[in-house]
Amino acid sequence: MAGISANELKIKGVMAIQTALEQHDEAVISVRGKERFVVMDVAHYQYLRECELTAALAESHADIAAGRYVKESAEQHLARLESMG
Repeated sequence: MAGISANELKIKGVMAIQTALEQHDEAVISVRGKERFVVMDVAHYQYLRECELTAALAESHADIAAGRYVKESAEQHLARLESMG
């Protein structure tokens, strides 16, 4: 993962990000020597988001297969949520 300092970003602007992303999928922006932000191309972000959604779907299928779910009406669901909080 490429690294960009806040000062470099201040001086070079978006070009610093573009240069870093030409060789890496992600770049870390550090502020005062500490890693603070990660930037990436939108296509890479969309890919990661799709991976998250695929993992969530797999978890849901596993929960259903293991019987870890509740079958109830919308009213019952809202009542259950209210009683929890």
